[in-house]
Amino acid sequence: MSKPSAPTPGADLILSMRGIDKRFPGVHALKNCQLSLKRGEVLALVGENGAGKSTLMKILTGIYPEYAGEVWFDQGQVRFQHIREAQQAGISIVHQELNMLNNMTVAKNIFLGRESEGFFYSERRLNQLAQSLIDEFHIHVLPTDKIIDLSVGKMQMVEIARAMSFPQTKVLILDEPTAALSETETSDLFEKIRALRDKGVSIIFISHRMGEIKRISDRVTVMRDGEYIDTVVTQDTEIDSIIKMMVGRDIGQNIRKSASRIGSDAETILEVRHLSSPKVHDVSFSLRRGEILGFAGLVGAGRTEVMRLLFGADRLTGGEVLIRGKPVLLRKPQDAVAAGLGYLSEDRKRYGLVLGMSLVGNAVMASLNRFLSLGLFVNFAACLRATERFIQNLSIKTPGPLQLVKNLSGGNQQKVVVTKWLIRDTDILIFDEPTRGIDVGAKAEIYRLIEELTAEGKAIIMVSSELPEILRLSDRVVVMCEGRKTAEFDISEATAELIMKHATANTN
Repeated sequence: MSKPSAPTPGADLILSMRGIDKRFPGVHALKNCQLSLKRGEVLALVGENGAGKSTLMKILTGIYPEYAGEVWFDQGQVRFQHIREAQQAGISIVHQELNMLNNMTVAKNIFLGRESEGFFYSERRLNQLAQSLIDEFHIHVLPTDKIIDLSVGKMQMVEIARAMSFPQTKVLILDEPTAALSETETSDLFEKIRALRDKGVSIIFISHRMGEIKRISDRVTVMRDGEYIDTVVTQDTEIDSIIKMMVGRDIGQNIRKSASRIGSDAETILEVRHLSSPKVHDVSFSLRRGEILGFAGLVGAGRTEVMRLLFGADRLTGGEVLIRGKPVLLRKPQDAVAAGLGYLSEDRKRYGLVLGMSLVGNAVMASLNRFLSLGLFVNFAACLRATERFIQNLSIKTPGPLQLVKNLSGGNQQKVVVTKWLIRDTDILIFDEPTRGIDVGAKAEIYRLIEELTAEGKAIIMVSSELPEILRLSDRVVVMCEGRKTAEFDISEATAELIMKHATANTN
């Protein structure tokens, strides 16, 4: 008997993907996967990095036209051969990595590639069409503004306007749309998503942020290891249940530290006094050996600016830094590294890694002089041995130390940055947004790693915009607002409400 075909989407269903199977050389990326999308709903698509979410969406949008299985959309079965074909049929995607030309205007970016289609004939007409979309989505920009001058949040909204500029768009795919947005920008985005849903547009929302999924989605589809696990109604399902489906185990998402592990007699390894710059105003704090000092605050509070000053990446206008009681001059990052500091930037791809270099190359980058023979030649065998030890100790998922870092998942890239500073044997580590853009399973591994490092005597400063992360890991919490320190708490006293009160304090 022949296999029954997938039902043609009807009044309730606009999209149905059934039996989707995709292989790459040596990798079975998708195994008999499925996905269904209703008209006028927000469907969250979740799973760990490597679960197959992006591959499934690339099949849907024609980026991967070769696959097994069936896709039914709107009026019948489809198999798109390229992304433009999917767009013309009514499916648009906004990728996590914003894909615009920075030196071109908003209007030209929105209609990029369609200049020859004949629906506008002049730059004036182009700007008029762009202005209509800007008004519709309430984006506070001009058609003539250059992309390079916009905030990330406004860039994101321009991308969505571009996706919706195809008049026939019925399905909009948003891949990690809030990864670089502030809470205010995220709220604005959610208003636009709800407005689109109310107009009948169906939205696939891909995110690692469980709280956002509860706020915005109607249903949740879970994938794991290239397979479909389940689809559930969001309001009827607890976050912990969704996470357990994603990772196949309970990772204790809601654990909260109730007391500091650090005694008052612990050695003060770092002392910062009256740190100042044009964006930082008279910030002082200390850090003890084995301690995790959390830095909380809203986007733009000045936390990263403090860390860049501490690491010598930006210029001080006042203040001093003492390590083990001795003043140190940190005029450039090399000074900080020599003094025993390591910095894991919030933008690991830009500041922490060389993506086109191998894992071993990145791992020994900060310690290369330790691997020189006769002061001239790199002992590559020693580099491999050191790297392989940390691949095993940190459970880095990679075929080997020669793998290019750009081919690793976000969580494993973060572990490579940690490896770089551990090979250097750095005593003070600054983790700036350590789990941004990585899935909940990888988050749990990063949490375990941070706790193990402090158990070994490392001292850690952790900047995080996620309050559950601050409350779970920190021994003490420093709160910042508008470039100033507004509060400091022992973790036994800290609550989300108290932190937010001081994170929004008027310091003027």
